[in-house]
Amino acid sequence: MKYVAKKPEDGINVSDTHPLVEAGTLVVGLSLIFLAIVVVLVFLVEIALYLVPVEKEVALFEDWLPEDLVTVAPNDERLGRTQLLVDRLATHWGDSPYSFRVEINDSSVANAMALPGGLIIVTTGLLDEVESENELAFVLGHELGHFRNRDHLRSLGRGIVLSLVIAVTTGRDVSNIGLNIADLALRGFSRRQEAAADEFGLELVYTNYGHVDEAWRLFERWDERDGESLGVASYLSTHPQADDRIENLERLAAEQGWPTAGRVTPLRW
Repeated sequence: MKYVAKKPEDGINVSDTHPLVEAGTLVVGLSLIFLAIVVVLVFLVEIALYLVPVEKEVALFEDWLPEDLVTVAPNDERLGRTQLLVDRLATHWGDSPYSFRVEINDSSVANAMALPGGLIIVTTGLLDEVESENELAFVLGHELGHFRNRDHLRSLGRGIVLSLVIAVTTGRDVSNIGLNIADLALRGFSRRQEAAADEFGLELVYTNYGHVDEAWRLFERWDERDGESLGVASYLSTHPQADDRIENLERLAAEQGWPTAGRVTPLRW
């Protein structure tokens, strides 16, 4: 019997799925894989930086300043007063491994942040908003809380990874990625990190003044104004919302039995 080869059926190697659907599935799959890689990298970098000894961190960033920082004059009275307040608050953190230094960024945007090496940045916009030393003390105490929990290094890790991702996806030169304030302050901390920093900051205020009167008055005013100021809106974009923060601070003060009335210290500038 003579064998006669059959021709393959038409479409045997062609999928029944529409090409656009297949392309979409491929894009989504690759995107999920890329996202998973980014998440893993962020986690690994955060852990690696968190394990860096404080002494090494301080040595690396001892004289460092962000490239985009516009500082006030060294003889600006606000700079000296704010540094003295930070130093006084830090004395109540007995085993602090940091020597803190303050810089004031000449910016109308209200903000404060903790950066590597013990650097605390406060903007002129924030100093214009506070009405008492007690209000400023809580903001500074909150930043000290981030140092205590080393949140700033975790933030730095996320900033590095995301900057590299942007460089890879946009084709920018990696060497030109500056560690600017936006990278380092990184788009906000988690609610748990912010709450822990608030608790430590309020404890420092109580220890320093013997009460917590007006510690959160700044946020009450912002809440009353519904964050109408552009500067305030910027601060709230990287910190807890004012109403949530006030509620948590009031509850903490009540639980700890910290007096909410006392002598308020005026600003000396």
